[in-house]
Amino acid sequence: MTRVIAHIDMDAFYASVEMARHPELQHVPMFVGGSTRGVVLSANYPARRFGITSGMPSSRARRLCPQVAVVHPDHEHYGAVSDGIREIFDTVTDKVEMASIDEAFLDLTTALRRLGGDPELIGERIRAQVMDEQKVACSVGIGPSKFIAKLASKQAKPDGLVRVREDQVIAFLHPLPVDAIWGVGEVTAGKLHRLGLGHVRDVANTPRATLQRALGDNHGSLLFDLAWGRDDRSVLAREPAEHSVGSQETFGRDTDDEQIVSTEILRMADRTAARMRAQHMVGKVVTLSIRFADFTTITRTGTLKAYTDRTNDIYAEAMRLFTKLHLQRARIRRVGVRVEKLVPKSSTYEQPALDEPAHGWAEAESAIDKAVLRFGPKAVRRARLTVGAA
Repeated sequence: MTRVIAHIDMDAFYASVEMARHPELQHVPMFVGGSTRGVVLSANYPARRFGITSGMPSSRARRLCPQVAVVHPDHEHYGAVSDGIREIFDTVTDKVEMASIDEAFLDLTTALRRLGGDPELIGERIRAQVMDEQKVACSVGIGPSKFIAKLASKQAKPDGLVRVREDQVIAFLHPLPVDAIWGVGEVTAGKLHRLGLGHVRDVANTPRATLQRALGDNHGSLLFDLAWGRDDRSVLAREPAEHSVGSQETFGRDTDDEQIVSTEILRMADRTAARMRAQHMVGKVVTLSIRFADFTTITRTGTLKAYTDRTNDIYAEAMRLFTKLHLQRARIRRVGVRVEKLVPKSSTYEQPALDEPAHGWAEAESAIDKAVLRFGPKAVRRARLTVGAA
């Protein structure tokens, strides 16, 4: 079976996260980093038009664009957003390799049948969910290997999707410059240029032995294989811990409004339950986490009487835990809902209640899941969650 690998890269990740929190920065040059000292961690596209790039000294960036807005980094928040994105990936496949805080490889090969069989539709659904839940754009590259998928995601920037089928690899790869090859930096590119090799096709048409003499046995052989699109590296999925699924959301501003908090707890319960159903898992241990404005965090855990994957059950337990806190107008920064110690749904039996209707929320949520899978995350929502979405 031909492998189907996706590489997902968040576009200007730190800058995108800050623009989601501060919409007024979306159309002005801005970067995340030190204002006078340090370096640029991430610049938005208006800033890039002035030549500002990641890794550039902040002082130089300000000389290139004196009016640039500078945002000091909030790594705790970036990590939380990255965790939320990772949880989206986990609903697609269990083979996820987080290459960094803002990029990941997903092996879609065995998940295609369950998800409808079209890699491009799956990629577009991932992009829509990341934007809907975390308010940041991502680019998706799809190919038969990690190497081709990563090159495709670069071609897809900004905020796009490119798929390279197996029979398109050579036509896609060979016109690219040599520094597009994985592992070719400035030094190696200089050596290849001195050999008269400017494009990937030139490397491919150079004998392997010649490349090995110029670059060393291992590096020369690797570049020859990559120039022909040969890359059999696997997606290095992490070892699964005790199976759990959760969601968390940081408010745009701290709040002590219990109605806003309870609505967000419902949103997290709904998102968590949908992810459980996508993985065909059920659980009965619910954990609520609350982070306050001073960054202190508390968690409370409760156990349901029966295994479930239903939003209402999870929400009811999360709200019971919240009510027991007896908070007195405490300002809250973030809420999270997690269900732990999950087991496969096929290994459990649900005893229906005598007064339970023949069709209810289980069927409704199954229909919602199908609509979301086909039409995107905004296809069907509970009415309460369509107003004041965080």
